Amino acid sequence: MKIFVAHSSSFDFRKKLYEPLHASALNTVHTFIFPQSHGAENVTPELIKSCDALIAEVSMPSTGMGIELGWADAFKVPILCIHESGTKFSDSIHHVTKKVIAYDGSHDMVRKIQQHITELIG
Repeated sequence: MKIFVAHSSSFDFRKKLYEPLHASALNTVHTFIFPQSHGAENVTPELIKSCDALIAEVSMPSTGMGIELGWADAFKVPILCIHESGTKFSDSIHHVTKKVIAYDGSHDMVRKIQQHITELIG
């Protein structure tokens, strides 16, 4: 699967999101699109449309991520929103997905993403 990873630029995405996913077995089976691996990249509707799923780390709000979520929703790309336990995310998230999962640390995050991907594959 080709999976786009959305997040706020204010979130410590390299340490808390990119590194755990890069180091996981998921990264050997699936292709993750990390939009800020090499600095801010231009994300287009076509890129989102080409993905099999979108995972959004929603612990911190972001206008850009909201736009990416809107594109994914419009193109019927399955969306999983994840957030650190105890954080308050935007209620508007529920307009694009019913899949909103809290996690405790990187191992729990990767495990829950794996479960979701397994469900998507069927």
